[in-house]
Amino acid sequence: MNINLTLLGQTIGMIVFVWLTMRYIWPPVMNAIEKRRQEIADGIAAGEKGQRELADARHGSDAIMQEARQKAVQVVDLAHKRSSELVGEAKHVAVAEGERLVSAARTEISNEQTRARDGLRREVAALAVSGAARLLGREVDAKTHAALLDELAAELEKQAPKHG
Repeated sequence: MNINLTLLGQTIGMIVFVWLTMRYIWPPVMNAIEKRRQEIADGIAAGEKGQRELADARHGSDAIMQEARQKAVQVVDLAHKRSSELVGEAKHVAVAEGERLVSAARTEISNEQTRARDGLRREVAALAVSGAARLLGREVDAKTHAALLDELAAELEKQAPKHG
């Protein structure tokens, strides 16, 4: 056997093998590699998109939380303001009611004083007439008695000091 012929045979065999490999084996292998490369690229792109969406969602949730905090502060401030208004109104109503009660009590006291004075005047007048009747030794008639009481009451009113 000749080395040249062997070398030529091996070269032709190698060329046929390379041609068959490139024709039938290489395309499916390259398609599988390309498909895998595309899947990896899509996965990376999806991951990056997910990261961006997550960052956007965090930013959006932070904005929503900030807005909610501001609204909560506004609601609390409004509640404090309203409670202060209610307390002020209640104080005003209580003061007005207190003044009304004091005024009513003063009026009642004044009325009671007037009634007591009138009662005392009548009693003093009755005692005075009774004492005068005893001094005179006779009973004064009813008409004269009433006239004397009115006269005495008028005098007592003139002499009584005025209070309130």
